[in-house]
Amino acid sequence: MNVNHLSDRLASVASFVKDGARLADIGSDHAYLPVNLASQDKITSAIAGEVVAGPFQSAQQEIARQELGHKVEARLGDGLAVIEPSDQIDTITICGMGGALIVDILAQGLIDGKLATNPRLILQPNVAEDKVRQWLNTHSYEIVDEAMIAENGKFYEVIVADYRDNLQQKLTNDDILFGLFNKEKYAAIFQEKWQLELKRTNYVLDQLEQASNRDESKIARYQELKAAIQAQLA
Repeated sequence: MNVNHLSDRLASVASFVKDGARLADIGSDHAYLPVNLASQDKITSAIAGEVVAGPFQSAQQEIARQELGHKVEARLGDGLAVIEPSDQIDTITICGMGGALIVDILAQGLIDGKLATNPRLILQPNVAEDKVRQWLNTHSYEIVDEAMIAENGKFYEVIVADYRDNLQQKLTNDDILFGLFNKEKYAAIFQEKWQLELKRTNYVLDQLEQASNRDESKIARYQELKAAIQAQLA
């Protein structure tokens, strides 16, 4: 992967960024995503946020190499702290992190007023997608689209959400766990991912049921998860 050829995962994220967006890409990984979009004149401006000095310097170098400093700026800071009101950010991308960490970043950003402009959120959690959907649904964000990608033996999901003053969308437990659009839009990948998750769930259940000190509440949770997956795969 490089700035001219994004991975399938990042290309999917890029496809949900609206033309002319003012983007903040958090955890920017060499600034590949904002630089790619800026080089095609698809965005007005971008912030590439990094919390660690090494990746921050890599982002700076990539921006300079592509001569896009007039459009893309790398900033060192924790989560959404890199965003300033003058940036007028209308789109935030957070990719390649765990769902719990993404939720922590959004929650802190909300407290700090970094979501005051009600930006579009394009989120790509590596795990715990359900935590992300749950947070969005309880903070006035409507999930408007999703994507599933199979890449290098792993499965990734992209969740796209827009702020609503009067959110009508109420997610069921199945919506939170499996997504709203994935089963219909990405049937083959959906089946492949959840067949694998069913095998993992069965393995964990076997271990729990054979344990000398059985945790009945945990067994019940995994039995419930197994039943939910089986219903989706039926």
